Amino acid sequence: MPRYLIEVLHDNNKQACNEAIRVFKTTGSHFLTNADWGCSDDIHKAWIMADLDNKEEALFIVPPSFRQKAKVITIHKYAFESVKESFKDHKV
Repeated sequence: MPRYLIEVLHDNNKQACNEAIRVFKTTGSHFLTNADWGCSDDIHKAWIMADLDNKEEALFIVPPSFRQKAKVITIHKYAFESVKESFKDHKV
């Protein structure tokens, strides 16, 4: 199953931080309640990692009011033995 890093941006002010955290915590979603936050370093984003079927499903984890600014990134781990194999995944 693919693994995704979901990055959710919010505005850079105390009210926006508090609201984002409140929305995430009150959703009841395991993914959202375990998000990691960068606000204390002035990086106003939350990150969630999830194993899901596709990017659309990953985006639907994000509360509707934050979806437009969210990024869903497919992530992989490569075994040391298969480093050469990893190059086939690169588009550049």
